[in-house]
Amino acid sequence: MGCKAKMLGSLFTQLQVTSRGSERERGQSQQQTPALADFIRHIRNLTGLKNSDIYSNLRVPDQFENSDDDINVVILTGQGIFCVDVKAWSGTVSAHNRKWHVQVREEARNVTNTCIEQVEDPLKAITTKAADLCGHLRRSGVSVRRSLFFPRVVFLSPDCELDEDLRRSRELVSHSQTDDFLRSLREGYVAWISDALTPSWLSGHLSYRQMDSAREVLGRVGTWDLLRLHCGGLLKGDFQGCQYIALDRAETDTLEFSRVKVLSPDLLLTLLGHTPQVTVKMYKRGSQGWLGKTLSATTTIPSNTCVIFRIAGDEADARIPAKTIHSITLSI
Repeated sequence: MGCKAKMLGSLFTQLQVTSRGSERERGQSQQQTPALADFIRHIRNLTGLKNSDIYSNLRVPDQFENSDDDINVVILTGQGIFCVDVKAWSGTVSAHNRKWHVQVREEARNVTNTCIEQVEDPLKAITTKAADLCGHLRRSGVSVRRSLFFPRVVFLSPDCELDEDLRRSRELVSHSQTDDFLRSLREGYVAWISDALTPSWLSGHLSYRQMDSAREVLGRVGTWDLLRLHCGGLLKGDFQGCQYIALDRAETDTLEFSRVKVLSPDLLLTLLGHTPQVTVKMYKRGSQGWLGKTLSATTTIPSNTCVIFRIAGDEADARIPAKTIHSITLSI
């Protein structure tokens, strides 16, 4: 199976645009994880918030308890709960009825080609997901008003330009506005004292009890499994299993697959009719120590064995050869 996506080299550069809108959205959701980790570190640096107040790739159940979509970043502050989707788009972005257009210029042999792509409205999407998160928290016993959920779309690339109409929306944060937006989330000492002493209904902020309850629920919301390929591709979705691998997800954090070398004894064995093998190492969840993760089990499987993985957004399982996989990180 070919690579579905390529890792981003840095936070604000190295962007890739695919040919169709639906593929663009799915491809970017797979691309964003490396850049998303950098963005979350940037959030911590500028806001001073604790790790327990920043969540990534939460699969928020909707009113039917389906969790096929996710929110890139959820930030819990006294001001409220910020639901943020991140876009690595480049080009000029404009809204046209229910679709958005991304106009990209490509230079080739002194000729400029302009490509206009249609994408789904990301502001509508994050607004719906913020409402779903509010509903999920309420169903889980957290009493919080809908007005305390703030949807935002952050555009990471300096090469992404929003048209005049979109720039008026406070829910859309361009590259140049990102740091100011994050600094606005800082909790000052006065606000900290005010939130501690003033009831939520009077202050308009989240109370300490509401924040503690929200942390407990958000900590139980699932995320995606991440499958890394040897070619550098990254897929997010659900690991369904492998016929030769038995594991307890609650106890296992990561599976690492050895790569079959081109020049190795396996090549000779192949010529003799033997199937090359791949070694799979399984590591315990939450066991990071001075010497690294704790190994819980090791198994050897045929290199042509397929791992069953449901890629996010797909309606059918993918069969991915074990020899192409670098590692699988399992969500809880």
